[in-house]
This record gives sequence, C-alpha cells and structure tokens, in this order.
Amino acid sequence: MNSITPTLDYDSRKPMYLQLYSYIKTEILSGRLSAGEKLPSLRSMAATLKISITTVELAYNQLTVEGYTVSREKSGYFVNNTGASSNGGSAYYTPVLDSVKNTPQDNNQMYSDAALFDFVKWKKCLNFVINEYPERLAYEASPQGEDLLRNQISQYLYMTRSVVCTPDQIIIAAGTQQIINLACSFLSVMNMTKIAYEDPGYLPAVSVFKDRGFNTVPITITDTGASLDEIKAASPSVICVSPSIQFPHGTVMPIGKRRELLRYAAATGSIIIEDDYASELRYFGKPVPPLKSLDSNAPVLYLGSFSSLLFPSIKISYMVLPVSMLPYSGTIMKNYSQTCSKTEQLALAAYMEKGLLHTHVKKLRNLYAQKVNLAAASLSEIFGNRITVFSRDSGLNMLIRVNVESDADMLCHIAADCGINMVPLHKYQTNKKEEDKSTLIFYYSNIPLDDIPAAIKILSVKWNL
Repeated sequence: MNSITPTLDYDSRKPMYLQLYSYIKTEILSGRLSAGEKLPSLRSMAATLKISITTVELAYNQLTVEGYTVSREKSGYFVNNTGASSNGGSAYYTPVLDSVKNTPQDNNQMYSDAALFDFVKWKKCLNFVINEYPERLAYEASPQGEDLLRNQISQYLYMTRSVVCTPDQIIIAAGTQQIINLACSFLSVMNMTKIAYEDPGYLPAVSVFKDRGFNTVPITITDTGASLDEIKAASPSVICVSPSIQFPHGTVMPIGKRRELLRYAAATGSIIIEDDYASELRYFGKPVPPLKSLDSNAPVLYLGSFSSLLFPSIKISYMVLPVSMLPYSGTIMKNYSQTCSKTEQLALAAYMEKGLLHTHVKKLRNLYAQKVNLAAASLSEIFGNRITVFSRDSGLNMLIRVNVESDADMLCHIAADCGINMVPLHKYQTNKKEEDKSTLIFYYSNIPLDDIPAAIKILSVKWNL
C-alpha cells in the first residue's frame, strides 16, 4: 500500500469529505495509487486526519459512486481500474451492489453525534472520582445505584421534567433492557402479568417481557399515541407507553388523553410504564411534561436513560418507582448486583453537579434542530415527491416513506454503504402493515451537519429511484 498523506485545510469552507475525496481522486488519476490497491480503513484514516469516520466514509463512497474505487464487503475500499490516460482522463464506472440477503442490523451502530460530546470534560470528571473517592471504588456498587447519582437524577428530573421523586425511588442499571428486567421482578411479585405495549415500538423491551413469561399485547399507534380503545379492550395489568416521544413515530400524546390514561390506570389498578427516553430532545416548542409529572402519586413507573444524551456506550439507565411499589424494593434489590460501572455512575454525578449535562443538552438540541431541518430540506429538494418526510419534531430519527416500488431492506443496506443509518419500520412492528412496508427510520443525528446534503445526494445516486 502506498502512503496516503492528505493535507486538509481545517479552516476552509470546503467540506472535509470533499477535500479528502479530491486528494484521493488526484492520486488515482496520477497513477500514484494503482488499480487493486487498498485504501486505509475508515477508522485509521479518521484517526490520522483527526476527522470523523462518517466524513471519511462520505469521501470513500463518493469515490465509489464515481467509479474511482470499489467497496468489497468486510474487506474495505480498493482502487478501481479507471482506465486513466496520460492526460488524467478516466472511464466512468458504475459499481454493481452484490445482492443482500440479510436485514441491516442496528445493534452496534451509532445514532447520536458523539463528536459533540466533550470527552475532555468527561475525563476530568473521571479523574475527579479517582482522586476524591478512592475509598468508594474499593467496594462494590450499591444494587440500587450510587446515592450521589440518584440524588442528582432526582434534582435533574424535578428541574427539567417537573417529576417529583426521592432518591429512594430511583434504581439504576446498565441499559434499558436491564432496567426493564428489574421492573419485571417488581411486576411479578405484584402478580401483574399482562402487558400492553406500543406497536411499532421498542421491541427489545418487549423481548424482555416475553423472556420473563409475561403475556404481551400489541397496541396500535394513532396520530395521538397509543390507542386507548385498544388498551381498554385488552384489560392489561401493565401499560407500556412513551407519550412524550413515541418511538419511532415521534407522536405526542395530548394532555387530555394523558389524564384519561392516568384515570383508567387508577380505576383498574394498572401500572403504567412510561418510557421517557430522549424527552429532552424536542426541537420545536418546549419539552412535553411526562405522565409522571401530572400526579406524583399516580401508578407510573418512569424510565429514563443517558445514552441518547451523552454517548451510547455509557449505558446508564434508571427507573423511578411509584410510591405503591416502594415496599417491594428492599426484598427484590437484595437479590441483584449492580450492573452499571460504579466509576461511571460517580463521574456522571459529578458531571451533572457541575452543570455540564444541562449545557450539553442545550448544545445538543440546537445542533439536532439544525440537522433535522437540513435533512428534511435536502430530502425534499433531492428526491421530490418520491419520498415523504414525517415525524421530525424530536428524538434522534425521522420517518421517511419511499413512494416508489422498492425493497426496504435493500434500501437500508445501500444507505449503510453510504454511511447513513436507516432501519425498516417493520423491524419494530409486531403487526406488519402493508402501508408501512416502504417506511424507513432515518437516523440523521450522527451525520456531521455540513455533510448532510452531500450524504443525501450520494444516497439518491446509490438508490437510483
């Protein structure tokens, strides 16, 4: 492999991916990079140039679209035989994608913009913990979660979500599925075994319910959230909803419907599990008050997570027990060990106490509002009426419906080749709907702002709709 040492102008208005693309294109046309030669991996090139992997991927994909390189699955990018002449001309080549049999898997993909997170400040919080709390680190973490973090979460929920709770009501675990697994233990002791859940919705949570032996009932999502008529008809003992930002539709449950749901739960003795994931990420208007804030004594088990706000691998989630479930806490939690890093819990507590989380969320909202507007505008401009954009007011994704005959799984696979995360809506549906078969969940949030138009342009060429 010949050395590739691009010199980028970090102050230039020309996007980084275009600078890298132009450099490699010139190297290929000049013959300094010959046919069959492998380009550096995305990760190594990104590390060398101190730019994002997505930026490198955009450059590589543009080269592939124009025929200068070819992408080989699980092998990387290679210089294509361009037929370059001595005067620098080249033959145009359109790559042919191999047929794909498998649905794209999103388990290990990144949906948030990690470039926005200040890891230097996070490192300082980690160092603070090591320097100030070495005695705490010598012992196992509390099964319920560190008291310093539970205190901070209690204050944070009151200030940002108007949720009134004590630290004793808060339980911490490593990720949403772990939290739901703990919630299942409480529900089992209370003999609540029938769970109504949103369809489409967060199916990894439903998998936990099923694995724990619960009877699960899918509930249709309307334009105002989960159907109350279907909930009442199912007569569940547990109602699992996300009224502030429904995933993946992004619908918001109106206040009247929220109060009706609370009245129904109180009258029937049901428990509501409220998943308030990424509720802070509402870009137009104020964040919507959660069910839990409407009545602190309501039978609402409230779920939250920091993965969408900070960075995915932090895996710190929590639940706030309703007062009615507190008597079971001591008996249940003594059977469990804490699954979440004690060091990271204490670092997060310090991060929150210093006001860094509040500042970071403000930056996040501002950036993602720009991204969602630019992504929607670019899709409209480039695809026209071939695509319909909806669900774009909050969260980390928008929904797009492809209005021409196409295969959703294949479209998502091609999008992945372009460095864009998309997942077919049907992946999160129990009851598949014909009208949703060409609807895709588009995670615009991890694409650098300046790269969004170019990324969507590349996507249009690859899709060839």
